[in-house]
Amino acid sequence: MNAPGLQLDSHETIRLLGRILGAVIREQYGQDPESLKRGQADYEIIEGLRRQAVGEHRGGAGEVPLDQRLSRLSPHETAVLIRAFSIFSQLANIADDHVARNDQGPGPLRQLEHHAGVNARNVGAYLSRALLSPVITAHPTEVRRKSILDREADIADLLVRLDSANLHEGEGDEIEAQLKREIRTLWQTRMFRAVRIHVTDEIENAVAVFARTFLTQLPLVKRRIARLYGLNGAVVSYLKPGSWVGGDRDGNPFVTAETLEYALRRQAEIVLDHYLREVNTLGSELSLADEFVRTSAALKKLAAAPEHTSRHQLDEPYRRALITCYSRLSATRTRLVGRGPALAPRFEAEAYPRPEDFEADLTAIVDSLKDNGDADLAEGRLLNLREAVGAFGFHLAVMDLRQNSAVHEEVLGELLSTAGAVSSYAGLREPDRVSLLLDELSGPRLLRSPYRSYSEATERELAIGDKAAELHRHFGAGAIANYVISRTESVSDLLETAALMKESGLFTPGEVPRAALRIVPLFETVADLRAGTDIMRAWFSQPFVRRLLEGQGSVQEVMIGYSDSNKDGGYFTSNWEIRSAVTGLTELGIQNGISMRFFHGRGGAVGRGGGSSFDAIRALPCETSATGIRITEQGEVVSAKYGDPEIGRKSLETMIVATLLSELNHETDAADGEAAVMLSVMSEAAYRAYRALVYETPGFENYFGQSTPLPEISDLKIGSRPASRTSSTRIEDLRAIPWVFSWSQARVMLPGWFGFGTAARETGIESLRPLYRTSPFFRTTISNMEMVLAKSSLAIARRYSGLVDDQALARSVFARIEQEWHATVEAILALSEQSALLERSPKLRNSIRLRLPYIDALNHLQVDLLRRRRAGDDSEATSRAIHMSINGVSAGLRNSG
Repeated sequence: MNAPGLQLDSHETIRLLGRILGAVIREQYGQDPESLKRGQADYEIIEGLRRQAVGEHRGGAGEVPLDQRLSRLSPHETAVLIRAFSIFSQLANIADDHVARNDQGPGPLRQLEHHAGVNARNVGAYLSRALLSPVITAHPTEVRRKSILDREADIADLLVRLDSANLHEGEGDEIEAQLKREIRTLWQTRMFRAVRIHVTDEIENAVAVFARTFLTQLPLVKRRIARLYGLNGAVVSYLKPGSWVGGDRDGNPFVTAETLEYALRRQAEIVLDHYLREVNTLGSELSLADEFVRTSAALKKLAAAPEHTSRHQLDEPYRRALITCYSRLSATRTRLVGRGPALAPRFEAEAYPRPEDFEADLTAIVDSLKDNGDADLAEGRLLNLREAVGAFGFHLAVMDLRQNSAVHEEVLGELLSTAGAVSSYAGLREPDRVSLLLDELSGPRLLRSPYRSYSEATERELAIGDKAAELHRHFGAGAIANYVISRTESVSDLLETAALMKESGLFTPGEVPRAALRIVPLFETVADLRAGTDIMRAWFSQPFVRRLLEGQGSVQEVMIGYSDSNKDGGYFTSNWEIRSAVTGLTELGIQNGISMRFFHGRGGAVGRGGGSSFDAIRALPCETSATGIRITEQGEVVSAKYGDPEIGRKSLETMIVATLLSELNHETDAADGEAAVMLSVMSEAAYRAYRALVYETPGFENYFGQSTPLPEISDLKIGSRPASRTSSTRIEDLRAIPWVFSWSQARVMLPGWFGFGTAARETGIESLRPLYRTSPFFRTTISNMEMVLAKSSLAIARRYSGLVDDQALARSVFARIEQEWHATVEAILALSEQSALLERSPKLRNSIRLRLPYIDALNHLQVDLLRRRRAGDDSEATSRAIHMSINGVSAGLRNSG
């Protein structure tokens, strides 16, 4: 064992966990000689194949190639190998995260030092007007079950303990024994779900992340910022988490009024229980007696009456005040959730009407301590709790509603028809729709009637609106704050949302119209992004809209879709059109005296807007984060960034630091100057190349469906949402998540790079080199592609193409993919002046290289399993092995969807 205090590096940690995993495999059947013999046989097969996989990846070769050896495995050997390699990849991820967690280098906040403009006055002014919000979504790229995630979290915690263990006293051996128990449990836990996940399961997964990380780390981050920039006065609520889980019903028929209510009540339960625990703990800590301290009048007023306290606490005013807070919080829990806490209060009290009232009581305690010379006692738990209340209220995360504009149109058309307003709303021209909707929004008349019957879809939408209004009143205005409209293509799409909100009381007409929720258009295809500025110009031109926005602080939020724009036009075009749209909308807002806030719908994979959040935010166009930023956190990225509290804290700090630098110390970007013309031409070239392959190649849908595990991914129980918006097999109707996820599994990674090689070749590398040096946007785009390409494998992808029935089609399509891959890699290496991908990112390169042999082996097995299944082997063992391989490849790649 190591000496006390010695921390393991990434490779040492991986070796430790791998050694323990090997012991678990040898003992998997039991401790008797015959069982150990079986386990040893499995271990020897796994170890032999592991060594060959690593050797081949380093350029060596065995007598029998790896793919051939793998194809000869029995079903049992296949299942054991997939499980072993998958779990090893998960353990390697834990090791990497552990080392990142313990990184003693400068933290994110240190990056703010010595930057012009980043000072106390500017930071305070910016945060007072900004909203920074990571928004957790339920997109199903996280294939791991919560049971697996819990085991991984426990292993991570044990590694932390191992770092500080007194190894000479045997603590290290004890912790290793606990690690072995956790890894044994992981080995014996089912890797994927037996039944499809339900919306309530997704809600529980999200709530677990909020409870584990956000409740404790978000207040700590805010307190650090406050100390750094002298913001120790009133609570500034600039950092708030958001959630789509339970409110996003675009294409998901399983999100209902009931799931929306379940989400809000579970969130309230979690946050209120946290407050109750913290108040109870503060009561045990603040044992100050009247004999030694003075107290303010407000504190005396807050203190519980003598009959409600122990006779031993009569001279302890802070404890008595906290007893009052606990009793009121308990009543609040009963009012909002329906039942009180496990630890009953000392006395019956009135519930807090609003979170601000609880915050005021905490402020009274803080001020009393400060006024009487005990300011240091307010630091820590008490001020963190006050910050938590400012960020979380009684609802924990701000819920968004989301629906597709086509659904709104259909529902509103039915309501207008049955009310006798118009026979065919769908047949109206856009100007007539706008005129009709503005008339409806100007008066108090409701379209629906209790004496009418409506279609199931309309009844469902109305029920959700009614429930949202009820929950908005019940939990407060911050509980549900935004209504996102997918596929926004016109002003009428926005007005339809207001009209439906009116039916539930979420919109109030009048001289100054009021909307309880912000109406947030989502521009997600290339065409939508290009049309976005014109749509919003027409929206702002309406006097009704200007009056509506005045009631919301003259802030208009717009969501930008990375996933669908990528699927529509390819990676490079998507990124350029997003930048152009954001720039145009910002300028439009300035012209109209309206502050624009952008909600970036980024996914985990680069093909869905993934990559370094810091670099992406830092490279945003000037003034596009003037009122803050909201960003979706999706799939496996949620657990990677927020599964561990310490890493979660750094993730939140990174978001704040990147936004502050982007706004207060903006770096001039050549992409916003004369180079914009060249980038626009490049974007068009990349667009043509991408569209020519994906949408204009006859048979490409069949190639994609057969050369990737798309059908098998659709069978995985990894999300409540269907894989396609319709029953169509068209790529246009496929969701972006399975589109990217499938290409990742086949190691093509096509959505993350295709088209750039053609665009770079047509433009010329020499013309692009100055842009690479002077454009953070362009460098970030190149960097993301480089990381994706480092995880791709043409050799593996070629094997997947062998699954296509029409081999002439397969050869033709694959040849085009291969040609573009080489062109893209050559362009990136020439621009970055490297001889190999990730040459200048050795940590990332080594991390990926460590995993690739295991991922490659899983890919080879997956191809053979897919071939068997598609040839008619529909056995449970084959299906299970395929799903296990999907899980393993995803774990190894990390940001695969």
